[in-house]
Amino acid sequence: MSGQNIGNLSSEILANRYKCDRRLGKQAGRQTLLARDLKTQQQVVVKLLSFSSDFNWEDLKLFEREVETLKSLSHPAIPQYLDSFEIDTPSRKGFALVQTYIAAKSLQEYLSDGRTFSESEVKQLATALLDILGYLHQRQPPVIHRDIKPSNILLKNRSGNSVGEVYLVDFGAVQTLATQQGKTVTVVGTYGYMPPEQFGGRAVPASDLYGLGATLIALITKQHPADLPQQDLQIEFEQFTKLTPAFTSWLKWMTNPSLERRPASVQIAKEVLEKPRTINKYSLPLRQGIRVSSFRLFWNAIWRNFLPGTAGVVFFQIAIWIFMSIFGSIHQVSVNDITMFLTIFVFIALLGLGSGIIVGIVTRLWFFPLTNPKLHRQVLNAISIALCISINIFLAQYNILSGLLSSIILLLLMQAANKYFARWYQQESEL
Repeated sequence: MSGQNIGNLSSEILANRYKCDRRLGKQAGRQTLLARDLKTQQQVVVKLLSFSSDFNWEDLKLFEREVETLKSLSHPAIPQYLDSFEIDTPSRKGFALVQTYIAAKSLQEYLSDGRTFSESEVKQLATALLDILGYLHQRQPPVIHRDIKPSNILLKNRSGNSVGEVYLVDFGAVQTLATQQGKTVTVVGTYGYMPPEQFGGRAVPASDLYGLGATLIALITKQHPADLPQQDLQIEFEQFTKLTPAFTSWLKWMTNPSLERRPASVQIAKEVLEKPRTINKYSLPLRQGIRVSSFRLFWNAIWRNFLPGTAGVVFFQIAIWIFMSIFGSIHQVSVNDITMFLTIFVFIALLGLGSGIIVGIVTRLWFFPLTNPKLHRQVLNAISIALCISINIFLAQYNILSGLLSSIILLLLMQAANKYFARWYQQESEL
């Protein structure tokens, strides 16, 4: 972390304990200093909020929130709270927060030095930061950082293809979800790394995910996200990178301007990062289909289950008779053959009728109107399997081989019937 001369502060010893060394950063009314704890002889970070001409009472609220938040956190990748006190001297009035010092360079410093990051390294960073955000977001109430950006992320012991140890610092903009309820929310954050909802004073866990995505884009493109082209508020960065399509899609998902079309949680974002094909499970919000009348739903569920089974039995039996006639096994169809055929036909017809009624009831109760066609198909397949297993158990009491063969044939027929119905229902729902 780079430092600056701090003028007369270098001669001050705050709280009779912290001797200031150099300035690490400065904002309106706030300074971040590197100091030495004279009691432990350890380097520490002192964040000062001064009652100066540019003092803002909202800054005091944020400062107090940062103190309380750091007190409650305990994570190896987050600075540890050490002390806080009021400053009241002739030369200075305000408050101070003391936290552990991490001797590491920020991502912003690496970028300024011209360092580059490979896709593999960026993914390592993403995984490490998702773990940190996961810890914050799982707190009760969840802690939202609200200012994820390269200057607030530190790397230590970077070597070769390893990014080393990753740290998240500066909780000056932090907020818990509880503080948002029923209160006026101050807009804080950094332009280019803030999602649209944060400009309206709203921050949720997915807001931090946007900041993380924008940070990773900055690392890859070596450009500030605000300087990159946009289309409908979506950052257009592809032309400046040579990333794999899967990782490109993941970054665009993370930085989607619509909160509803962004990962809902750290766990989901991490799952898709590790298994890119699962993005289709989460990347699109569920859309409600058009309602189909209950009569049409049940009618189609029944006849679309009834028809494939009965038609299959008829064609299968006719094929057997033709085969046996050709090879001389039989020369004519007997009464017993016809009786057996009719028995099987009635059994299959009743099974198709029952299956259709069950499918109709399940669809009407849990998929009306349709919102998730994929889940609907999976449930119908599960129904087919359950029914076939039950039939197999029943038939196996008489003939194991016959029961197994019959259940396999029935399973294929029922799954075809349910797929036929599911496709119709999805089309009718206009999804």
